[in-house]
Amino acid sequence: MIKVAILGYGTVGSGVFEVIRKNKDAITGKLGDEVQVKYVLDLREFEGDPVQEVLVHDVDTILNDPEVAVVCETMGGERPAYDFTKRALESGKSVCTSNKELVEKHGPELLQIAKAHNCSYLFEASVGGGIPIIRPLRTSLAQEEILSITGILNGTTNYILTKMETEGLAFEDVLKRAQEKGYAEKNPDADILGFDACRKISILTSLAYGKNVDFHDITTEGITAITDSDFAYAKKMGATIKLFAKSVKKDNKYYAIVAPFIVKPENPLYAVKGVFNAILVNCNMGGETMYYGKGAGKLATASAVVADVLDCARHIGKHLDVKWEDEKLEISPIDGAVRRFFVRAASTDAAQIKELFGDVELFSDVVPDEIGFVTEEMSEAEYKEKAAKLGNVLSMIRVD
Repeated sequence: MIKVAILGYGTVGSGVFEVIRKNKDAITGKLGDEVQVKYVLDLREFEGDPVQEVLVHDVDTILNDPEVAVVCETMGGERPAYDFTKRALESGKSVCTSNKELVEKHGPELLQIAKAHNCSYLFEASVGGGIPIIRPLRTSLAQEEILSITGILNGTTNYILTKMETEGLAFEDVLKRAQEKGYAEKNPDADILGFDACRKISILTSLAYGKNVDFHDITTEGITAITDSDFAYAKKMGATIKLFAKSVKKDNKYYAIVAPFIVKPENPLYAVKGVFNAILVNCNMGGETMYYGKGAGKLATASAVVADVLDCARHIGKHLDVKWEDEKLEISPIDGAVRRFFVRAASTDAAQIKELFGDVELFSDVVPDEIGFVTEEMSEAEYKEKAAKLGNVLSMIRVD
């Protein structure tokens, strides 16, 4: 019997408890052994909940029990999750987590501690919720050179953009609706400003290339400036707008960005709607593969945590290697990245635009008293220089 402890009985922690209990027979059949939750750590009481039978309030009860082989850290945040995780690994207990903040900040260190103590630190649920992506990067794509990763990694922003497009609603109205439905937090900044997606792409990029990416080095823009006029132009182009988290390896340089992008139907991510997430990985041999599903949610995320539990249970006393060194991966300045740009300008002077930007695709009949255009491919630095010379740019969205 594999005995497990859960740290935190919030949304994900209670989901892990539920998945292990309800899928007990399926888990036993596939693992060949029973998984039992021996403890759940939380400061609160849960009268009438089955968890009360295994509830403890002192983490030392868990860390000092040699029967506990796997710990599920579902507390969130950096502290005390970091301290509890470190102590668990140092005692030889594998740890499975959904905590993207902790993974992004301390991933390489915790992996090294796990290796030194013949246990594992796994975090499938930290990036894509219920979408398997870390395990494919670690195993199925280990033989590949990753050329790019492009993801819709935040369900809140994808829901907002989808509703703005399909119902013509203003950003503020859709955000309020998302909060009412529980898709957005009371303070939604981590989602709408792009920080959540940024942490996730930093983790994926670190795993893709084996070195540590500091999320502060990633250019990050949110969706707060997107308007119904932007969607009117996108519709004219037969396109949509998505918040992409993207990293690219090109000419031995690495670029990363989180920002809104104009997306055409030929891109597989075009069809990802609502709260769903998807990740497109482009490899040098196998080409493109896409991973799609619920990027958040109680049971979807909990299921991914339990999948890691089973992986650890199959390898008790062994270390499941995840290549992620503490050495920093240098992210090149975004000014060198080359792409097309969709620009809105307070001008109807097409000749001036063409003189500066060359062969552009013009849209002069979408919004009164302004003109929209899509540039040829150019670097971010070139775009900034030309936009400054034009002088009347209202907004810009990158084109994927």
